[in-house]
Amino acid sequence: MRFEIMRLDDVDGTAVDSTVVDAASVNRIVQQAAAVGRRIYIRPADSSAS
Repeated sequence: MRFEIMRLDDVDGTAVDSTVVDAASVNRIVQQAAAVGRRIYIRPADSSAS
């Protein structure tokens, strides 16, 4: 399964950029975001997303 991870703006919470990753990478990205206080939003990716 693949997930879209969006980095959110610290001020207004809008999506700044996004990437699609496999399930095995989600934990690593969450840990990195938590370590630096980055806000992210994770959702299942559409099958057409790359």
